[in-house]
Amino acid sequence: MHDIRAIRDNPAAFDAALTRRPGQAPVSSAILALDAARRAAILASETAQAEANAAAKAIGAAKAAGDDAAFENLRAQVAEKKADIARLNDEAKARDAELNDLLLGLPNLPHDGIPDGDDEADNVEIRRWGTPRDFDFAPLEHYQLPAVQRGMDFETAAKLSGSRFVVLSGAVARLHRALAQFMLDFHIENHGLEEVITPVLVRDEMMLGTGQLPKFGEDSYRTTDGWWLIPTAEVTLTNIVHGEVVDDASLPRRYVAHTQCFRSEAGSAGRDTAGMLRQHQFEKVEMVSVTRPQDSEAEHERMTNCAQAILEALDLPYRTVVLCTGDMGAGARRTHDIEVWLPGQDTYREISSVSTCGDYQARRMNARYKPADGGKPHFLHTLNGSGLAVGRTLIAVLENGQNSDGSVTLPKALQGYIGGKTTLTADGSLT
Repeated sequence: MHDIRAIRDNPAAFDAALTRRPGQAPVSSAILALDAARRAAILASETAQAEANAAAKAIGAAKAAGDDAAFENLRAQVAEKKADIARLNDEAKARDAELNDLLLGLPNLPHDGIPDGDDEADNVEIRRWGTPRDFDFAPLEHYQLPAVQRGMDFETAAKLSGSRFVVLSGAVARLHRALAQFMLDFHIENHGLEEVITPVLVRDEMMLGTGQLPKFGEDSYRTTDGWWLIPTAEVTLTNIVHGEVVDDASLPRRYVAHTQCFRSEAGSAGRDTAGMLRQHQFEKVEMVSVTRPQDSEAEHERMTNCAQAILEALDLPYRTVVLCTGDMGAGARRTHDIEVWLPGQDTYREISSVSTCGDYQARRMNARYKPADGGKPHFLHTLNGSGLAVGRTLIAVLENGQNSDGSVTLPKALQGYIGGKTTLTADGSLT
């Protein structure tokens, strides 16, 4: 959501920022036309109300004076003004709804410091950690590994639910669970995040608050009785402050949650159909921060470091890129994608997106804070990031730890969560 006052003050700057996103046309003139029509209707209604009030007072005087003609004329004026007021109020509400719909449908304005570009080819690498392992054999993709053949079942999942689902069992399921537990503990103990368990079903207002609605509903699943299955815990964690005015002393708020996530993957037909890289149902450990505006830039870097630290603890090589304007999500001002090395694909693949949204989501949620030094409440800033996608981390652990005999050597950091086991054997056992 955008600040209408800022658009009024500098429409050219608003259009210049918005059109940095490929395919976005200037829209300030349409916004200001609706705004002007809305304000004109409100002013006309207020003027008509004042005139109706004056006529109503005069009615009593005319009646007391016995002036029947004046009395009837004034009464007719009041009735006419009431009809005008109702019409003008309806017009103001209609223009306000149109304006609100237009603003809600617009993406966030990109941060000045991010690169312009059309797609992922224009993203800019800003950091790289670790050296990809030099294999003395041709590394396999995760779903091809002998070690996972018993514990990663796509055929049964397809029978149960269709494509883009998986059934994990045995040692592979235990590894998946261990990774989620490790991530939660690491963030809580090392990064001071507060663990939260949230619902995975939410109302329209919550999806609207974080920007999944109105434009991106096709990317999510809706139940027959109106709830939405969350595409990410960003929706629930961020909306904790929905409609609230929080105390300055409570900021920053730093949340972490492990949830099931659900995405329709609309528009991804033909992409990553093999394996479990792109699923309709998956698990993620999500981080959300709610901050003062002056703190959000530093918080973005801190959250990026939190996500990177998980990969470093698991000894998984990665690179971090800043997304260009054409590859960034609609709600973000700036996004860092962290891409883990997958030797089976011989490339880096996204495992976390860490985004700062400014006050874009807070305006949609009407989420504010009361400054410690007094004064009127200000809109909060919100940030979100994966810390990490559990399934993709499992993929990275399997592919980077694979051996020529079909086994997988497991990260030391994970061994405390799997009873001290060090290896996933070729027959799918932990030893």
